[in-house]
Amino acid sequence: MFSYNINHVSERETINGTPVTEEQIAAWAIEAEAGYDVAALKKRGRGRPGRGAEPSQVIALRLTADEIAALDSRAEREGKSRSEVIREALASA
Repeated sequence: MFSYNINHVSERETINGTPVTEEQIAAWAIEAEAGYDVAALKKRGRGRPGRGAEPSQVIALRLTADEIAALDSRAEREGKSRSEVIREALASA
């Protein structure tokens, strides 16, 4: 049987900024004890969803501190991720 000391959960424990409550941990424990449908979990796939018909590649890119600051500034201003800004810049080149 799964047991978890819910007394050690601090108020700083969050998932996506939402505090994890003792009740949520207890619910997760009950769910885990009941077991999971492995076939359904495998069906969901792993990792991020694809961007198109072909697999995409991850590449490393070295930027200076100033370039990163400019990239982050533009991304925040436009409400986009760094990757979205870079892809749009490449598409317009």
